[in-house]
Amino acid sequence: MPTIALVDDDRNILTSVSIALENEGFRIQSYTDGASALDGIRQNPPDLAIFDIKMPRMDGMELLRRLRQKSDMPVIFLTSKDEEIDELFGLKMGADDFIRKPFSQRLLVERVKAILRRAGAKDLPASKEADAKILERGLLKMDPERHTCTWKGEQVVLTVTEFLILQSLAQRPGVVRSRNALMDAAYDDQVYVDDRTIDSHIKRLRKKFKQADDDFEMIETLYGVGYRFKES
Repeated sequence: MPTIALVDDDRNILTSVSIALENEGFRIQSYTDGASALDGIRQNPPDLAIFDIKMPRMDGMELLRRLRQKSDMPVIFLTSKDEEIDELFGLKMGADDFIRKPFSQRLLVERVKAILRRAGAKDLPASKEADAKILERGLLKMDPERHTCTWKGEQVVLTVTEFLILQSLAQRPGVVRSRNALMDAAYDDQVYVDDRTIDSHIKRLRKKFKQADDDFEMIETLYGVGYRFKES
């Protein structure tokens, strides 16, 4: 079963969430602060991580920033804060989901499973069937089985959510996809997100491709309608 890294300075949360996830068969790595988590995760990378935002020594945002320099591992944030800027900032940095305290452990488990389902195919061995699923649109190439994406042959590292949003757009170039349609493509039914969450993911996608190619303008915005992948 997948390994989950759980990082929170509240030992009650560490204990209760660990028990809930272990009951579902997950292996747990637990840490009480961001600094120790950074070292542990780098040495023993998990399949998914759950970070509290407000922690001693290193907060969750800084922990994510450092990990994102070399890893696209899915990350869920736990937060008791109400400030909108925290969530938007976290999404721009590459967080996959936010859960606000207090939360239902059942909901957390379901969100973990949903994100792992989306990420689960990335380590499967290559096969003839996998070759048939590769999506190519001009200079873009996406391999859902390996969870890889390239532009002009250069790899662009995407989170699971970013990958699914781009895949939804690229599957039908020229066709406008509403924000609701992109939410359905990228999120499990039990996960609620709003329009601004999709907008944040689109901004991050554009930024990543701009880093690979400054002329990248394949994702178009139709104000009041949605987004589309430009036809070649």
